[in-house]
Amino acid sequence: MATFLFDRIIFGPVKSRRLGSSLGINLLPSTSKLCNFDCIYCECGWSGDAKAAPGKLPDRREVREALEKKLAGMKEHCLPPDVITFAGNGEPTLHPDFPGIIDDTIGLRNKYFPSARIAVLSNSTTIARPGIREALLKVDQNILKLDSAFDLTVRIHNQPRVSLKVNELIENLRMFQGQLIIQTMFVRGTRDGVVIDNTVPAEIDAWLRALEMIKPSEVMIYTISRDTPDGSHLRKVPAAELREIAEMVRRLGIETQVSA
Repeated sequence: MATFLFDRIIFGPVKSRRLGSSLGINLLPSTSKLCNFDCIYCECGWSGDAKAAPGKLPDRREVREALEKKLAGMKEHCLPPDVITFAGNGEPTLHPDFPGIIDDTIGLRNKYFPSARIAVLSNSTTIARPGIREALLKVDQNILKLDSAFDLTVRIHNQPRVSLKVNELIENLRMFQGQLIIQTMFVRGTRDGVVIDNTVPAEIDAWLRALEMIKPSEVMIYTISRDTPDGSHLRKVPAAELREIAEMVRRLGIETQVSA
């Protein structure tokens, strides 16, 4: 089925299910996806050949200038964003100047729309690096992925292109000492004949135990809403079931948001 890429550095604002009016920042190539995950549900499509040279990344100056131009125009027309969101065509923290770009963005946000939040959507793979972790701790909403507490499920759902063990990932998430939001995609279907469903009791029980250890400030749970690379092989999880899962999280004392 059809997927899409963002063709510029700054995009939107768009209406986000989770964040409201979101002005997007794409730190990745405009012509290809750059990610160390290859999630079966990714709206940007497959990651392609891992050995191929990546497309051109925008440099720090280009990002700063593009963002300032956009924010100045929005200020002139009295169009404040709710949030400035790092998302785009893959994993934003892979940009080599990510920490510096976060600093620039905070300065521009404070200049033009000081009440706007800054958010980063990340797959959590780089948070062991002190520079990345420190940058994420500066933003209002660092939204970090944890789709399952089982290594096998992560290998099937997220298809990591880096060595990843979930127990180590959970320990890295704990290092944020609660200053993070966990995002989890729930999905069902099949992949190469393998049944996919991270809503079964064993999955939910292990995931809840992980949340108890991580102690995030909030959990965002959602399901697919756009086309995916696997097309009809994947299905949405009904909203009523997502709300049931959310209630389990709330019983842990963790604020929970559902996007169905």
